[in-house]
Amino acid sequence: MAKAEPGERVLATNRKAYFHYEVLERAEAGLALVGTEVKSIREGGLNFSDSYVDFRGGELVLVGCRIAPYSHGNLLNHAPERDRKLLLHKREILKLGGKVTERGLTLVPLRLYFKNGRAKVELALARGKRRFDKRETIRRREEEREVARALRSRGRE
Repeated sequence: MAKAEPGERVLATNRKAYFHYEVLERAEAGLALVGTEVKSIREGGLNFSDSYVDFRGGELVLVGCRIAPYSHGNLLNHAPERDRKLLLHKREILKLGGKVTERGLTLVPLRLYFKNGRAKVELALARGKRRFDKRETIRRREEEREVARALRSRGRE
């Protein structure tokens, strides 16, 4: 996982993306939001589960990302499950969109953070893992835990 740089405040991470996908390339994109969405995200009302990025009509759109209604909002509160436009330069959009349509890759959000007061999404160009790849990931993680446990217990003796 990427570490937060100075001036960044990470608000949400998509940990399941690292399990379900093999991350090939990363990109940073801005997010077109309404005022109550920003306030709700600052309160921690963001859910990335089952979200992905779609290439529609020359634009990248974040689909399936749920931003809870703002607690102090009124009738003009935002729709929680609406599709949100991602803000990138045209050449970046075409590059990522071409890779997604051409090679059968997927764009997945990894984390959402504020950078200099603006909401940013870290996107990953990813390939879906197969079942045996996921088992390999689980086995490797368990081995690393056992090694760490053994080193800790050796340090106590």
